[in-house]
Amino acid sequence: MQTQAAAALVRTVELSRPTDVHRTLSPLRRGPRDPAFVRTVDGAVWRATLLRSGPTTVRLHQTGPSTVHVSAWGDGAEEALDRAPAMLGEHDDDAGLDPPPGTVRDALRRSAHVRIPRTDLVLEALVPAVLEQRVITRTAQDAWRWLVRAHGTPAPGPAPEGMHVPPSAAAWASVPVWDFHRAGVDPARARAVVAAARVAGRLEESVDMPVAETWRRLLTIPGIGPWTAAETTQRALGDADAVSVGDFHLPNQVGHALVGRRVDDDGMLALLEPYRPHRYRVIRALLLTGVARAPRFGPRLAVEDHRRR
Repeated sequence: MQTQAAAALVRTVELSRPTDVHRTLSPLRRGPRDPAFVRTVDGAVWRATLLRSGPTTVRLHQTGPSTVHVSAWGDGAEEALDRAPAMLGEHDDDAGLDPPPGTVRDALRRSAHVRIPRTDLVLEALVPAVLEQRVITRTAQDAWRWLVRAHGTPAPGPAPEGMHVPPSAAAWASVPVWDFHRAGVDPARARAVVAAARVAGRLEESVDMPVAETWRRLLTIPGIGPWTAAETTQRALGDADAVSVGDFHLPNQVGHALVGRRVDDDGMLALLEPYRPHRYRVIRALLLTGVARAPRFGPRLAVEDHRRR
């Protein structure tokens, strides 16, 4: 356990509908050894995060279909409690989505208690998305874990051993080149992280604006493209329509789920168009229920180690 801080602030959150907390929050976890996201044997979810009011550790324990016991420690504890309903998908609105009988309708029914979380933390969602560009998932997760532990801060309160709050924007902007190298991050991705950190203020203020403005600001950053922007707004803004165009596997998965064959990005977007503005919601339902499982074409990507270059 980490060093104890002040006593926890506690709140019971009553959601407006049954919610599967574990699957709702799963996109916020960056691998099984994420130092900022831990699931403990008692079923609780722990998150370490940096809010406007300061670092905090949050423990979320579901005690009923729509009841979640939330505890928080650290300078940002009160803010964390206020943000908890949005993070649990309370403001996620699936109104108007009524697909005809078939694959999509069945997948949505089977994942009916899964919400789209919203953290309102753009940089926190953006950095790991940048690290995931053009590499296999394990490589990105290892880099995230190494950098958070090296440049973040220990999670406040009785957090599980090893939990860390992700670095601040200033800390990300100050990560030396050799530390990115030690984490296995190539120069292009390192430059994108630093560039994003330097304009973090403008990114964070956009959460109170239309999602299109967040997209516009993200796409002005060198090294940030549509895939990274979508991965970011899905988590930070609960963007139910953001499609990760440019993903290596996603078009294949969506194509096989909906028409039984491989498609490219344009084909995937055409198939998803009837479900706008819920395209990400549909994708997630297809993936969660296993409908989008499809054969993978091409050679398996090798683990790249940029530290040897």
